[in-house]
Amino acid sequence: MSSVAVDSKKKVWGGGQSPFNLSYGKIMMWYFLMSDAFTFGAFLISYGTTRFFSSLWPDPNSVFKSFPFMGDANLPLMFVSLMTFILILSSVTMVLAVHAGHCRDKAGVIKWMIWTIIGGIAFLSCQAWEWTHLFHHGGWWGSFRNGADAANLPHFFTHDVNPTLFAAEGADAAHKFFNFFFTITGFHGAHVASGVVLNIIILLNTINGTYEKRGHYEMVEKVGLYWHFVDLVWVFVFTCFYLL
Repeated sequence: MSSVAVDSKKKVWGGGQSPFNLSYGKIMMWYFLMSDAFTFGAFLISYGTTRFFSSLWPDPNSVFKSFPFMGDANLPLMFVSLMTFILILSSVTMVLAVHAGHCRDKAGVIKWMIWTIIGGIAFLSCQAWEWTHLFHHGGWWGSFRNGADAANLPHFFTHDVNPTLFAAEGADAAHKFFNFFFTITGFHGAHVASGVVLNIIILLNTINGTYEKRGHYEMVEKVGLYWHFVDLVWVFVFTCFYLL
């Protein structure tokens, strides 16, 4: 190895600059997202294990069949599909905001950040309606413990459930399902709410010209990584609770 190469390597690893082609802030964001992925993974693995060893489980087509302002219409998974579309669309607008930042297009960053914030708020509003609806139909943390609220149980299961099995395990299955559902979707919703707050802060900084003065829009990209992570996690939550 030539002395020039050795000197170059010492300068890179000697401190004062990152040895990777990433800034310190981006590396720390990736570390945070990796640790957060482990947390979500633990939740979902625990849910999957519990369901695997349960002979009876609520049917998503029965639990998630309502739609706002549609009365008693039977529309399985239509509302959560709308929620998923909104969140994925907000991820697209975030990509456009990051691209505008790379181009130093202040107006573009402002426009697409506003749309991303609107998407996040719309998703949280949909989740609030879903939680409220399930609560009014008997589903909540701690519901159906020891057979309580058993009158609401048939609404969450298919019609061909064995009556004997249903009487023995229906309440316990519903109790576990809703505890997992509200815990995991609530944890994800808290992440979306945090992302909306961060996006608002980035929007205000952009309007005030903070990133123009810095000469780059790296903060938009770092918050964009977080937002894409939240969207990706929702794909797994959607699959585990609504599809399987």
